[in-house]
Amino acid sequence: MTLSRLIYLFILSFVVIACKNASDVKTEDAFTIELSPKKRAYQMGDTLEIKLTHPRFDSKITQATYKIHQHSLTLTDNKVILGDLLLGKQPLVVSVRTEDGKEYRVEKEVLLLAATSPKLYHYNILNVYDHDPMAYTQGLEFVGDTLIESTGQYKESSIRKWNPFTGEIYKNIPLEPTYFGEGATVFRGKVLQLTWRENIGLIYDLQLNLQRTFKYNNSKEGWGLCHNGGDKLYKSDDTEKIWLLHPETFEEKDFIQLCTDKSLFTNANELEFANGKIYANTFLKDGIMIINPESGAIEGVVDVRGLKEKVAQSANLDVLNGIAYHPTRNTFFITGKNWNKIFEVVFVANE
Repeated sequence: MTLSRLIYLFILSFVVIACKNASDVKTEDAFTIELSPKKRAYQMGDTLEIKLTHPRFDSKITQATYKIHQHSLTLTDNKVILGDLLLGKQPLVVSVRTEDGKEYRVEKEVLLLAATSPKLYHYNILNVYDHDPMAYTQGLEFVGDTLIESTGQYKESSIRKWNPFTGEIYKNIPLEPTYFGEGATVFRGKVLQLTWRENIGLIYDLQLNLQRTFKYNNSKEGWGLCHNGGDKLYKSDDTEKIWLLHPETFEEKDFIQLCTDKSLFTNANELEFANGKIYANTFLKDGIMIINPESGAIEGVVDVRGLKEKVAQSANLDVLNGIAYHPTRNTFFITGKNWNKIFEVVFVANE
């Protein structure tokens, strides 16, 4: 090999190495996001200082933008007051532009909690009605004076329509034995029913004729289901997440996360939307969460202990589940899995 050829190869390899080093800076580790004060979690109302340190590039930063879950933050002296944000584990995304025209983006997870602790409520019983003790209640919702009720258990699940004031059962449709029925809601003239681990939702007309099915796509389980009277559908799945479903395809598109001022919470079971809030039975606990649907904050907790002791104590008696709001009576109807009674109640804030 000639000397000129060797020199050429040496120069070429140097250029390649230099180019490689110049592009070695990866977007995800281009700089460090430092938060102050350093805490496990931050509450709404906290002042957070955000600094960008240890840049892996030489050019000066000329512009920086800050977002938490697509919500833009405006910093003053590197500080921002946290407010009006989705709670839970959220990505803090910082994007910068440098003098040489390059852009870098770094993400850091932060845990955001509610500003205040939940208010406590108790219940007052107004009326007691009969309920099918064979109904393993999973979903409950009023249409007029008619209850749409979804029940569970493999080979026993159903969707039914009945009147709690008269006891009349208008229709009771069994599910296929491979389905475990879960939450249900009536949305845009259709009855939607979840299944537990089958990743399938069922769509009926108002006469409970099965029309078609849909898939969840993101979560592994179906628990509770409700809607806000508009275009927002909410679905629980045994995690801290309440999913927002697409109003036409019913796919899971986004989610809120359940939080108090202390921590994330899971086990939201049957859901009901009333007076601008989501009411959720808490699985295995005698409590109902009152949830802000915009942020995920648990704003209240209803203590419903004692109801289970007021029903027939049968061998298959199970936990509290099933909450339906009657808008003209302004009351809630509460029952449980294999309970022989359903209770009409109001919730009252503790003194």
